[in-house]
Amino acid sequence: MALAILARRRAAEAAMRRTLAPGAAVSAWRASYASSAAEESDVVVVGGGPGGYVAAIKAAQLGLKTTCIEKRGTLGGTCLNVGCIPSKALLHSSHMYHEAKSSFAHHGVKISNLEVDLPAMMAQKDKAVAGLTKGIEGLFKKNKVTYVKGFGKLASPSEVSVDLTDGGSTVVKGKNIIIATGSDVKSLPGITIDEKKIVSSTGALCLSEIPKKLVVIGAGYIGLEMGSVWNRLGSEVTVVEFASDIVPSMDGEVRKQFQRMLEKQKMKFMLKTKVVGVDSSGDGVKLTLEPAAGGEQSVIEADIVLVSAGRVPYTAGIGLESIGVETDKAGRILVDKRFMTNVKGVYAIGDAIPGPMLAHKAEEDGVACVEFLAGKEGHVDYDTVPGVVYTHPEVASVGKTEEQVKALGIPYRVGKFPLLANSRAKAIDDADGLVKVVTEKETDKILGVHIMAPGAGEIIHEAVLALQYGASSEDVARTCHAHPTVSEALKEACLQTFAKAIHI
Repeated sequence: MALAILARRRAAEAAMRRTLAPGAAVSAWRASYASSAAEESDVVVVGGGPGGYVAAIKAAQLGLKTTCIEKRGTLGGTCLNVGCIPSKALLHSSHMYHEAKSSFAHHGVKISNLEVDLPAMMAQKDKAVAGLTKGIEGLFKKNKVTYVKGFGKLASPSEVSVDLTDGGSTVVKGKNIIIATGSDVKSLPGITIDEKKIVSSTGALCLSEIPKKLVVIGAGYIGLEMGSVWNRLGSEVTVVEFASDIVPSMDGEVRKQFQRMLEKQKMKFMLKTKVVGVDSSGDGVKLTLEPAAGGEQSVIEADIVLVSAGRVPYTAGIGLESIGVETDKAGRILVDKRFMTNVKGVYAIGDAIPGPMLAHKAEEDGVACVEFLAGKEGHVDYDTVPGVVYTHPEVASVGKTEEQVKALGIPYRVGKFPLLANSRAKAIDDADGLVKVVTEKETDKILGVHIMAPGAGEIIHEAVLALQYGASSEDVARTCHAHPTVSEALKEACLQTFAKAIHI
């Protein structure tokens, strides 16, 4: 039957091509498209990033007629197009170059005439991005999600007006609308991002040449990762941070060791420092700095300045105010436990709502939201959302830091294990780092795990699972781990927490 329907459809299309002039055929297609878009969906997702496209696919899998609207023209949002994925591609490529330059000879591998082919490196990154975005389109087709390319704006609690990428407009109707518009780069007063000399993370992903001097404003995840890329490729990198510490959300002890490792890699830090002036009129950029508390000013010069002061929700200009959707002072959409806004039938997820601005958090939001819409129970445990800094070594964490546990007044224990005592890390000559476990003193329940190690972003999921199921440090310590692996460092840290580690 399916083949018969396909045959009739192809015959109809052929007849249209024979009877209509080229321009008329296009007009007829657009009219047909607009008509199909006007049919009411069960779920309309505004935004095709990690939260949006995952929500759309899950909704379709649950039997809901689903439409996803994305302005970019390619799916995956900031994460896939100009964020997580391309940055990780460059982090890996730059790490390979750095290893070849600084470590290969120590392992008996000698290379002559080593050089960076930046265009080839960028091409590899772009190929990865293109392949993944097309892969999501394939998933949409497989799951029968209607994909509308254009800028969507709320026209009513059940309608989204879309300015189509290919021209024209349409209205997409839905019984339920999910806002998954993500976030945008946070700007700083007095600093204009031109994506040439003063760049955001987007511009830092496609520089045409390696800058001699790069200044990064902001010592958070993104700034340290992108600074790490260009530092490995030969840039002199200086990180300027207003706060007294890098990555303020990180466990204090791990953070200090992390900064020492980055300084060992020749990254420079100017903490408790603010930018009070920017001059980009010359060949490069001159930044006027002064202590955060005030004091004597200084000037630092750079070829490129990367503004990495965080992100803000992308909620302006999408029609929220026209239908009365409430937001907070930061522009985040306020939702209840079922992700519904104050307007019935309108929901929001991911970076557009309060919570960590992480792609995987947005995905979990999206799944839980559509499960509620399908009459099921959705759930996201925000206490077990992991965070990873993809430098080398990587730093990954889940749960509470020692400082947070102490502030809550919870009696606790701490177990630590240095990678210098881990056989796999020593064997591969990559033993900088540690694993730190924080547990409740009376019950031994794990409250937080913090890892600085090669592959920490992979190892952390054992800890995530442990927290999710309320495991104790003894539970993990008594679980057999393959030898030799870096993951054994987590086992040993847990042993050290409730008893005593074997290898230190």
